[in-house]
Amino acid sequence: MSSTTPSPQQFQYLSPSTSCTFLAISSIFFLFYTFQFSHNCSQSFDDLFNASELKWSTSLDNSSSCSHINFPTDISHLKFILASSRKTFKSRRPYIEAWWRPNQTRGNIFLDSPPTEDLLPWPSSYPPFQVNKDIRKLRVYPKLVVPAAVRLFRSILETFWLGDNENVRWYVMGDDDTLFLVNNLVEVLGKYDHTKYYYIGMTSEAVKSNFDFSFNMAYGGAGYALSYSLVEVLVPAIDDCIDRYPYLRVSDQLLSSCLVDLGVDLTNEKGFHQVDLLGDISGLLSSHPQSPLVSLHHLDGINPIFPSKNRYESINHLMEAAKFDQSRLLQQTICYHRPTNWSFSVSWGYSAHIYENIIPRSVLRKPLETFAPFKKSARPPLYMFNTRLPSSHDPCQTPHVFFLESVIKNIETKQDQLLTTYSRAYQRNLPSCSSSGNHSADHITHIRVVLQETRRRQGAEVECCDVEYVAAANVADIKLRSCIIGEVIA
Repeated sequence: MSSTTPSPQQFQYLSPSTSCTFLAISSIFFLFYTFQFSHNCSQSFDDLFNASELKWSTSLDNSSSCSHINFPTDISHLKFILASSRKTFKSRRPYIEAWWRPNQTRGNIFLDSPPTEDLLPWPSSYPPFQVNKDIRKLRVYPKLVVPAAVRLFRSILETFWLGDNENVRWYVMGDDDTLFLVNNLVEVLGKYDHTKYYYIGMTSEAVKSNFDFSFNMAYGGAGYALSYSLVEVLVPAIDDCIDRYPYLRVSDQLLSSCLVDLGVDLTNEKGFHQVDLLGDISGLLSSHPQSPLVSLHHLDGINPIFPSKNRYESINHLMEAAKFDQSRLLQQTICYHRPTNWSFSVSWGYSAHIYENIIPRSVLRKPLETFAPFKKSARPPLYMFNTRLPSSHDPCQTPHVFFLESVIKNIETKQDQLLTTYSRAYQRNLPSCSSSGNHSADHITHIRVVLQETRRRQGAEVECCDVEYVAAANVADIKLRSCIIGEVIA
């Protein structure tokens, strides 16, 4: 034996002080590497030492490997499940074409029967189609009140069976008439840990719809997202859940009930919109919540969102603005021109309003009730948010309305700027507001809004703006900017 190799006896007789030093150093190294592991896996020390939270992995799959969660969520991590039918798909294709990105977005559109010959060969610009499995083979089928609801619900199961789930973090459900703002959806989901159980979406705008189904249910038309970890535990439970609830009439309620039984509740995100409304929803879109716009639904059931265009043209026009900056789309910014006592409300990429009166943000953030409830039998309260009743006779409360005309890069300056121009929709045919000085805005034909292109709006950030207006000019210019600390918008 080498003279430099310690013998067993040498280890047996280490002094007590040496042993304590050894244990202390070992403990420090253990805590250091424990912290590193915890940090890389996005876990807290509380999680690490809570035995009920520990999950031991036997494989490096996408739901448990730390290497899959230490970089931001992007479009490749989302897998879409779009519900459709052979009957509805033909007329709703333009909605899908407006947001689907071939070779970037992942997922499938599910049909109730194979596509007709006029749709074949299936265009590569569409999501790949799948025909749902025949649910008549299910043991519970005779008891099903609405079999179509089960077909749609099982699309989650059938998507999982298809495979191709590598690096998938989120399953995103939607309808064939759902318009998704994909960049904003990625940003919203990026706030959440996909390795935990998350069910993210939004309730209906209508009290009656929520009363009929649930106030804690995401609506699939608006879209909802399921973390992949949740999908893994949901899939084996789906058919048992259908057996428990054969009387439920909609797939969203089936999912919600099943998830509640698994101990998972809805996480609300205000950017998902079911649009359980009728008529002109410009009032809602002009006072959108301070959350990224994620989706719009029921586009066939409302007026075109731009009054001078049809439905499909309107959606494409909105998406033109989205190509430049999804983060600000429909985000409301309010400012004032004190010499004329005018209030300006800008819904970026959609509309602009002028009020001939100074009106605080606390009032203008409430949508004008230009729309009607989805169900005509509904009784007040009608909506899940406060509204303002439009006044067609009060010149101090009735806005001059402008809609998006164009969005371009501002080539007049060397700075990176976006210029959106909004043109007048119609004349109010009202006198000027006498109580604020009789400063009529009837002659204004356009509002131009300048935005620094390089600065992306962050989350629920509220922005401010400044108005530049020369007396008697027919154009008002607005520059968006960050609010000053303590700035009052009133």
